[in-house]
Amino acid sequence: MRRGIASSSPACSEPDIGTEDYWHAWFDGAALPNPGKIAVGVVLVSPAGERSEKSALAGCSGCNNEAELHALGAALEMAAAAGARRLVLRGDGDVALRYVRGPESTQIARLLPLIAAARESLRRFEDVQLVWIPRHRNGEADRLSRQALGLPPSPVRIAGGRRRR
Repeated sequence: MRRGIASSSPACSEPDIGTEDYWHAWFDGAALPNPGKIAVGVVLVSPAGERSEKSALAGCSGCNNEAELHALGAALEMAAAAGARRLVLRGDGDVALRYVRGPESTQIARLLPLIAAARESLRRFEDVQLVWIPRHRNGEADRLSRQALGLPPSPVRIAGGRRRR
């Protein structure tokens, strides 16, 4: 299994792969308050364009990094259950992506089993590209995670825009 590594720079580009036989997923996690109830949002699109969504409470509480890891794990589970063998997985949770990709690690005990479970889930695929994207490009997954918490969608912000006073 090959794990793709993409830059965590805001200017990062998509992985250079032929994606016609790849599944595509976007994930986001939310904690309310932080720490608080954890919710996940996942969008999964098959190579044929079939779309499925998940908006759910994780059934536990924790911080935003835990929420992102729960969401990443939910996306991997959803893709594996759908029969995906190749996956491009995008999210705005830089910490979650860095820890799951490795070799970076953490000493935060609550994160360790979530990281280990995600790494184990990666083995179910022939190829997984883990790609960081900026928050404004992850709107659908964000909407789904917020929906599970009973929150309205985040206000739309234009990248590079400034607030008026």
